[in-house]
Amino acid sequence: MNPVESQPIASGAGVSAETFSIATLKDLLDLAKPRITTMVVFTTAMGLFLAPGSIGAARSALLLLGTALLVGSANTLNCWYERETDGLMIRTRNRPLPAGRLDPWTALALGIVSGVFAIPILAIAINPLTALLGAIAHATYVLVYTPLKKISPWALEVGAIPGAIPPLMGWTAATGAITLPGWFLFGILFFWQIPHFLAIAIYLEDDYRRGGFKVFSVTRGPVTAARWLAFYTLALVAVSLLAQPLGLAGIAYTLAAAALGVGFLEFARRGVMGQVAGAWARRTMLYSIAWLTALMLALVAFAR
Repeated sequence: MNPVESQPIASGAGVSAETFSIATLKDLLDLAKPRITTMVVFTTAMGLFLAPGSIGAARSALLLLGTALLVGSANTLNCWYERETDGLMIRTRNRPLPAGRLDPWTALALGIVSGVFAIPILAIAINPLTALLGAIAHATYVLVYTPLKKISPWALEVGAIPGAIPPLMGWTAATGAITLPGWFLFGILFFWQIPHFLAIAIYLEDDYRRGGFKVFSVTRGPVTAARWLAFYTLALVAVSLLAQPLGLAGIAYTLAAAALGVGFLEFARRGVMGQVAGAWARRTMLYSIAWLTALMLALVAFAR
């Protein structure tokens, strides 16, 4: 794969200087990474659904709104911070900021304002603990994980923390406390993210190297990355089997989780035993998405 030259970032093409259009609105929404934000909101809703008790439709909507604003803020600030790096990478060079379609300072303002509104919504409409968890997730993602990605491969573990907090926020929204079932939901998302993103890093190794990110496949090689993927997959499958002992689901869930786990472990085994390649990494990444979706559906279907 041939290196791709960085594209210049326009500095004067702000939203105020252009005709507001559907395309501009789409670019503003793209800063929030809608697919990621939607997934995070869904996992928050899962935590709320599985928790005992109810907070009512209005407060549930405010929880999801506050979470969406907070995640959108973090993603927007991430896009602002990495705008030059994104211009170096094939998969990100057409994002609104590196492509020059939006003014970087518009993105910065949008990211800050979204976060400023999100925390009070969670604190007032839900409870202070949920707002605190949201603030910790936001700060960890923006201030620690984002700059650490160019310094250490261990940024992945750090970044998995804010990614795993949203279902815990859903749990605390209903219970007002952090208990073992809430930690179970946190653990599922924490351990899932690591093999998922290790697979992506192996699949897109050249792109990450081009962008200067210190992912495991770049700093330690794809073989080492595949071994770490297998280790974390084993931990993930073990954690996924704890729902029944914790009283969240019944035997039907455990059987479904075990079957899904066998499939995930088989993908990991192939990476350790065979030749690590982009095709295997892409299939593993896709299976990880299917695994998480199926596991969440099993939790809903067989919840106690």
